[in-house]
Amino acid sequence: MLDHAARLRQLTEADRDVIRLAQHPQFARWLEQITATGGCAHPIHLTGATTVRDTYSGEILHHYDTTREPGERLLVRCRNRRATVCPPCSRLHAGDTFHLVRAGLVGGKTVPDDVRAHPRLFATLTAPGFGPVHHVTTDAERCRPRRNAGHCEHGRPTGCAARHTDNDPLAGQPLCPDCYDYPGHVLWHAHTGELWARFTRSVRRMMASNAGIAQSRFPEHARLSFAKVAEYQRRAAIHVHAVVRLDGPAGPTTPPPPWATTDALTAAVHTAARGVLVHSPHSAAIGEHALRWGAQLDARPLRAFGDGDGLADDAVAAYVAKYVTKGAAGTDHLLNSADDIAAAPVSPHLRSLMRACWRLGGLPEFEHLRLRAWAHSLGYRGHILTKSRAYSTTYATLRAERAERQGHHQSLDVLGTATDAHWRYIGSGHTPGAALIAAGIAQDQAANREAAREATSKPAGGAVGAG
Repeated sequence: MLDHAARLRQLTEADRDVIRLAQHPQFARWLEQITATGGCAHPIHLTGATTVRDTYSGEILHHYDTTREPGERLLVRCRNRRATVCPPCSRLHAGDTFHLVRAGLVGGKTVPDDVRAHPRLFATLTAPGFGPVHHVTTDAERCRPRRNAGHCEHGRPTGCAARHTDNDPLAGQPLCPDCYDYPGHVLWHAHTGELWARFTRSVRRMMASNAGIAQSRFPEHARLSFAKVAEYQRRAAIHVHAVVRLDGPAGPTTPPPPWATTDALTAAVHTAARGVLVHSPHSAAIGEHALRWGAQLDARPLRAFGDGDGLADDAVAAYVAKYVTKGAAGTDHLLNSADDIAAAPVSPHLRSLMRACWRLGGLPEFEHLRLRAWAHSLGYRGHILTKSRAYSTTYATLRAERAERQGHHQSLDVLGTATDAHWRYIGSGHTPGAALIAAGIAQDQAANREAAREATSKPAGGAVGAG
């Protein structure tokens, strides 16, 4: 029989840390904090205090500080949207995104319900081609046509007879890395925000022109609202999925004019996407790139009032929420040197894109693009999800509503009170044992949510076939 000391030596570091935590006199309170964060994988550690006083009498109405908390610190969610970094927080972010996008489609969250009668599209704008890549195939097709296929100037085949599955590491990789336009790919990512801004301006101009009004007077008649999500495709190029809506001049609370129809909006989206052009800065090393949207464009109306045509509102909101938690095609960590790129656990294609960011970022003509700072996202500098101001609610509002429902804070910012708060960041993350406990809590909460979802989706009246 092993003695107690020998058994302890056989335990892993995480096991010993779990035992240490469980024996701590404040373990119950620490567990409450971990549960309150939803089992966040990388919680933020704060120390400080909040005091609310009556401004007339000076009486303290509420006071909280961390002196009596375990380790004299409060744990709060990291709120990272990436599922690869923190699954619990990414699920919460996906839920907020669903409600944010859905409110702009069917109403709610200060948006009137009759917004469903406004012209609405779900549009997908793609990146252009930067060189042929291997793509996922079905049983009836091959990767790239081989008929009359030869070899490129680097001696590599210009066709591929193989069939690639979703898990094939070749899918999305260039047929010839030396032929692939890596500078063009990176510069297109760096200018995607400008391409989108010019696209929305062009849609407004097209709508005004078709209606026979001056372009400068479009805001007096209608307003273009949108919510868009950026998705990295298998070839590591951004595609933009967007809900585009036409409102009256005051936003969703006013109906659009009669000429602002779904057909007119669809035509304007197609024309604008084909016509937008951005020129990159001229460089002696790589010349100048003319940057456009890709030839593949999809713009479909959204379903309203049970109409069978178009896409369903909830399905679109769920689709956007799904992709907002996906990480960048590169890495979740900043790259501070060329050595970091060489050590990054990514495919050769992604490493080449990162190196292109680093190389171009060192040229003075591209300094304003900050390509080195954004090498981890392959030059893309935008948020994964962005929306226009009048589209719907905000993440901050949704979080405040959730905190109010859960009783995490009191409504103390009232007339006649003054709040004095001092908080300081002192760390983040978990010890090995704490990480195990947090993961277990996150799994339990996910299982409870799934059980609740299944319970609400079952038809009333007992099991099918009962009796």
